[in-house]
Parts: sequence; C-alpha cells; structure tokens
Amino acid sequence: MLYLRDDFKKAWQGKDPQLLLETMDGEVYRALEARRTFRFELNGKGYFAKVHGGVGWFEIFENFLHLRKPVLGAKHEWEALNKLHEIGIDTMTPVAFGETGNNPATLRSFLVTEELANMVTLEDFCEHWKKTPPSFELKRAIVLKLAQISKKLHDNGVNHRDYYLCHFMMPRSESPDPQHLKFYLIDLHRAQVRDQIPDRWRLKDLSGLYFSAMDFGITRNDIFRFLKAYTGLPLKEALKKYHSMLTQIEKKALKLYKRMERKSGQSDY
Repeated sequence: MLYLRDDFKKAWQGKDPQLLLETMDGEVYRALEARRTFRFELNGKGYFAKVHGGVGWFEIFENFLHLRKPVLGAKHEWEALNKLHEIGIDTMTPVAFGETGNNPATLRSFLVTEELANMVTLEDFCEHWKKTPPSFELKRAIVLKLAQISKKLHDNGVNHRDYYLCHFMMPRSESPDPQHLKFYLIDLHRAQVRDQIPDRWRLKDLSGLYFSAMDFGITRNDIFRFLKAYTGLPLKEALKKYHSMLTQIEKKALKLYKRMERKSGQSDY
C-alpha cells in the first residue's frame, strides 16, 4: 500500500519512501525499538513522520494473551485520521502513508502528517489552573467541546485508547475565545475504527479523559455538563440511564490516578 500527496510524489519520485524515511535525519521526538517519530522539512514546511519496523512475534502474542489487538504499524493511525476527517473532527493532516511486507511480525510502514505549528496541549494549557482558575465561561466551553468531540468520536465507531488531555492540541493563546475553541485530536496510532465500539473501550476513553483532568478543579457540575452533551439527554434522564457507566468511569479513573501517584512516589527514591 502506498499513498503520496502530489507534492511528495514529485519530491520523492524514483525513491523508495519507506527506505528514505528509515534513513532520513530529523529532530527525533520518540525512538522505540519498533517505531521512530521525527520532524523534518520539505519545501519550507514542517512535517512529522512515524516510521514503524516489525514488532516481532513476542509482542504480537503478548497482546493476544491480554486480549488486545496488536498495533502492527502505521495503518491504524492512517485509517483513524481519515475517519476523523470524514466525520468532521479536527486532527492531523496525513500526506503520505506506506506499508511493506506480508508477515505481521516484520511489517514495515510509515505515516507522514503536516506539522501542527504554534500549538499547546490542553494538559499544558490547563496546568496553570491549579494556581489561577479559569473563567466560568472558558471552563464550561472546554468541557462542552470535549464532550462534543467524544460523542462524535464514539458515535461514529472510533475509540482512541490513549484518550488524555495531552493528546488534544489547541492554538497557543493566553486568552482563547470560549466561543471559538479549536482542538486537534492527535496520537491515534492505537485507535480502533468499527461500526460500533464495545462498552469496554468507551469506558477506557472516558475514564482516561477524566483521569487526566482530575488535577484541574473538575467539579460535579462540570461532569454533569459533560454528561448532558455527551449523551444528548436531559440531565435527570442521563443520570438514571448512565449511572452504572459513571460509577465505572470514576472507579477506573481513580485507580489510574492512584497508580500514577505510586509511580511518581517511587521515582523520588
């Protein structure tokens, strides 16, 4: 499989894109045994490349033992990005994708996306709320925006699997307009696309989102606003219908929060 936008077709004409990216220099953001993420420039514009090598049979078997579908390469993210563009969720723009090989353990692939420049993660933006709480209007707008994105994502059969505030990007601004918020959902390499998502994955996404917001002054009213927008129901009806789901979300989020606290404490010794 190979897709190259016209400008990349011209720039890489006669070259093997997979080999080119595997040997290309750039500003490395992440380097794992089977995946490297780096920034490069072409024709004066910035791009990010994720280059995947084979994950090996051990990784594949380990995922199946834990009842998880293994991520074999860039195809998951390619499909998820195209799906998000189709349903109207702002995200990265893919410009090149390729996959080489038939053996799942040695599959090689790549994905190139346009750089999202002059952005900040929503997690970093909210960090200062610990000392300086936001205006009511801004906080309400952010909660509702996240609920709307989550609803559209899940209603269209997509679950993220790493659904945290750090994977939402927003244009850098000290005082964003609550009426014109724009979030970009990123890091979709583990995302899954189906006709309908199972409840366990819906719970994982929502509990991850709640966990990542717990330090930023989230109140019960914020949760209620999110629930109304996410379900599209009046609050009383939503609370009655989704009481069990809310309990499970809170339980999972607290469990994850305590686990991260333990890891943070251990790192001090």
